[in-house]
Amino acid sequence: MYRDERKLFALIGVIIVAAAIALIQISAAHSGTPSPISTIGTSILASIEIAASATGNAIGGSATTVLALPHLANDNRDLVARNGALAQDNARLRERLEAYAQSGALAPIIAAGRVVTQARVIGFPPENDSRSLTIDAGTRAGVRKDDGVMVGAGVVGIVQEADPFTSTVLLITDYTSRVPAVVRRGRWWGIARGNLTSVRMEYVSQDAPLRVGDVVVTGEGRSFHSGEVIGTISRVERNDTDLYQTAVVTPAVSLGALDRVVVVSR
Repeated sequence: MYRDERKLFALIGVIIVAAAIALIQISAAHSGTPSPISTIGTSILASIEIAASATGNAIGGSATTVLALPHLANDNRDLVARNGALAQDNARLRERLEAYAQSGALAPIIAAGRVVTQARVIGFPPENDSRSLTIDAGTRAGVRKDDGVMVGAGVVGIVQEADPFTSTVLLITDYTSRVPAVVRRGRWWGIARGNLTSVRMEYVSQDAPLRVGDVVVTGEGRSFHSGEVIGTISRVERNDTDLYQTAVVTPAVSLGALDRVVVVSR
């Protein structure tokens, strides 16, 4: 019996709801305004259509992206390869520019009409037990022991040993290096001796008014003609009880950054 009553109540509820809806629709029709029921239904349908459209677009976009991935990967590889090639070209151009600059710095020495041999630095002693370097020119190219070695800025050193195709150059900063030297201002004489990172000009007369910044050049000797720049005085060591004074000279040439040099025949 209770089940029949529930069915009856449900039927009555449906009838009441249907009647209410009908009254709302009739009232809206008489007043000429949109029915709230229709508005709600339209809104629900529009929302469903928008969601469906967005889902379709997302699926389509994802599919397009997935299909384009292999092509994008190929483009990326091409760009990486081109970037690597451009970097290599840039490095080669920089090397050529540096080589051209160093070759240009040798031009004044070559143009002076001396007998010279151009060479490249190909090595330094691995243990740095001596201040020397190896060049790629030897006796076959006319290089001989005791020939002077220079760059545009000034003196590099003296050929210590010459083989057929290579030579060893003792730098002016080596402890065993000795070169006749002159202070350009005043023409005061001395001996330029290597001091590892600098050059010491020794046996200069106490009467010489040496100054920091004075230019020191070679005197006429076995390896160099007079006037080749050795460096500038950075410090003067004077003791009134000594017969001579000493000047510490900073080399004019960056001896640790050499690439191309000129060997000047004796």
